[in-house]
Amino acid sequence: MSICQKPTLTGQRFKTRKRDEKERFDPSQFQESIVQGLNQTGTDLEAVAKFLDASGAKLDYRRYAETLFDILVAGGMLAPGGTLSDDMTCTEFCLFKAQEDMETMQAYAQVFNKLIRRYKYLEKGFEEEIKKLLLFLKGFTESERNKLAMLTGILLANGNISASILSSLFNENLVKEGVSPCFAVKLFKSWLSEKDINSVAASLRKVGMDNRLMELFPANKRSCEHFSKYFTDAGLKEISDFARNQQSIGARKELQKELEDLMSCGEPLKDIIAYVREEIKKNNISEQTMIGLIWSSVMSSVEWNKKEELVTEQAIKHLKQYSPLLKAFTSQGLSELTLLLKIQEYCYDNIHFMKAFQKIVVLLYKADVLSEEAILKWYNEAHQAKGKSVFLEQMKKFVEWLKNAEEGKHLVSVCH
Repeated sequence: MSICQKPTLTGQRFKTRKRDEKERFDPSQFQESIVQGLNQTGTDLEAVAKFLDASGAKLDYRRYAETLFDILVAGGMLAPGGTLSDDMTCTEFCLFKAQEDMETMQAYAQVFNKLIRRYKYLEKGFEEEIKKLLLFLKGFTESERNKLAMLTGILLANGNISASILSSLFNENLVKEGVSPCFAVKLFKSWLSEKDINSVAASLRKVGMDNRLMELFPANKRSCEHFSKYFTDAGLKEISDFARNQQSIGARKELQKELEDLMSCGEPLKDIIAYVREEIKKNNISEQTMIGLIWSSVMSSVEWNKKEELVTEQAIKHLKQYSPLLKAFTSQGLSELTLLLKIQEYCYDNIHFMKAFQKIVVLLYKADVLSEEAILKWYNEAHQAKGKSVFLEQMKKFVEWLKNAEEGKHLVSVCH
């Protein structure tokens, strides 16, 4: 029947559509358009930003985001490894051919910022582009790397990209050849010229990069000492101090976990004390820091009763058992004060311990962990604001007793 012949027309039309699509989505045509526009606007970056803004309505930025960013950075499409593709027209008006100074890099950062604010869908593609460019560092000249490092630092400071892009610098080949730390120095200098170390640290922590900076170096050089010397010599003491602090925090977390495990397993206190002394020596940890860790470990190693009237009794029994451990690491007045502040903080943060504060302090006084001097100093001037009125009121009678106590006078009346 003639009605069956009709589908052949549809097939014919479909083929035409496919051919049209191929012509329309051609990277060479896209590149020609962008290159032509950049050649016309030249070094006037305001004009470049306007051209890119207007071109987004005519050209397919969504599909050719990578090509667009390659051209703006390197002047043309990049082949794997970072070399320019020979078979396409390139432009001299790009980041890599620009002047190597912060002012010019800031102006380029504004071009990217305006482009991404105007075409929000380019955000993810731009971050991927930066990650890729960092992997290609070996293919770029020293001057090109410097410009890219400066630009990346500014973009990180402005929040245009996430610090997760730094993971590209942990690439084995870049690390082995020393490209990664060298690039990181330039990048951090640029970032810190825009923001302070606290802002940089917050950005690194947000994406878990704060504990990975050592990976910029090969395994045999991955020590705090090497990292610190390298970045301090490069004029970035803030970064070396930050990394040292991060390593110290990491070591402390591991130590606290180990202490909790030892307590949970019921290890003898003399063995735990010997272990802690060894760790203090090995990691150069102060007694004040250590007593805070011990307190946290002691209080985390047990499942607490949820009833306020029962938890105090449970806490006293538990702390009585561990008082020799606390005593071993409160040989200094400052350590005693640190412990008192930790107890105050803990009782405030854990609401069912609010009424237990005074009983805990008295127990530790009787066990020779806390001295009269430390308790009076805490009471008179060194307490925290957290729960201050409640805890000072609880301690009033005991403090009066301490001030007026004669040798041999009993504590019974002030303990209840």
